[in-house]
Amino acid sequence: MRLLNVFTFSIFSLTALAAKKTAVDKYQEYHSRALSSTPLRLDDALYDHLTASPRNHTLAVLLTALETKYGCALCREFQPEWDLIARSWLKGDKTGQSRVLYGTLDFADGRGVFQRLMLQTAPVLLLFQPTVGPNAKLDGQPIRYDFNNGPQSAEQVYAYIARHVASDVRPPIVRPVNYIRIVAVTTAVLGLISFFSVASPYILPIIQNRNLWAAISLIAVLLFTSGHMFNHIRKVPYVAGDGKGGVSYFAGGFSNQFGLETQIIAAMYGVLSFATISLALKVPRMADPRSQQVAVFVWGFVMLGMYSFLLNVFRVKNGGYPFWLPPF
Repeated sequence: MRLLNVFTFSIFSLTALAAKKTAVDKYQEYHSRALSSTPLRLDDALYDHLTASPRNHTLAVLLTALETKYGCALCREFQPEWDLIARSWLKGDKTGQSRVLYGTLDFADGRGVFQRLMLQTAPVLLLFQPTVGPNAKLDGQPIRYDFNNGPQSAEQVYAYIARHVASDVRPPIVRPVNYIRIVAVTTAVLGLISFFSVASPYILPIIQNRNLWAAISLIAVLLFTSGHMFNHIRKVPYVAGDGKGGVSYFAGGFSNQFGLETQIIAAMYGVLSFATISLALKVPRMADPRSQQVAVFVWGFVMLGMYSFLLNVFRVKNGGYPFWLPPF
């Protein structure tokens, strides 16, 4: 009986030792492979082998569909970011202290896994944690990360993985220097400097022209004081019917207006502004007194007519307004 107990204990010990050795050898083998090519390219068999228990390593697997015929633009867009995560982690942990492996399972290589997991969308990130060792988890099921919010950056996914890795070794992401972008930006800056150096004698007088800036400012003021932004925010109609077969150009009430109404008001303000500027700047410079007098009367009548029409529009907006100004 005693010999039987010793024999049973020996069998269990050898089994546990063999399982532990297998797990250790599994990680060391694929970590060595990752040193030459990471992330690991998986298929159905290799996926089952690396995710099988017992495992004393963490495995991050990206299930994706990279071929164009599958129409997964998000998969192709995220793949460079995933490669960057895997390469950065391996570069900072070449000795394998964190015991983390990265793999990619394309739909073309792992249809069986996709069908077994009943995946309808891609990409999907599965994080398998250790089942043996000091950082083992009782639940051997993977943690799933879905890309529900659209494209993710390498930093976002890296932070998610780092939160679930028990090791203190968490290599930072190191993005490669984009020399093409540096050259392109430098060339563009030098080109702009050269252009302005050559064109400055022609451009500076235009930029420094006070009349130009006055016109731009006046147009902007007229545009926004007439209700242009209100139209964009409220999506108001351009015109509306008056209920009698005609067209109504002005909407009643202060909280309503039409698109054409805004343009009419802006034109009225523009005419009033031009009349005021002419009376203040142009008319005093006239040398002929008679012409000056005629200009004063003309611009005065223009201002009277515009203000009369403006008050008439105001009475349309507010039916209880009692004042008016001839001729409208």
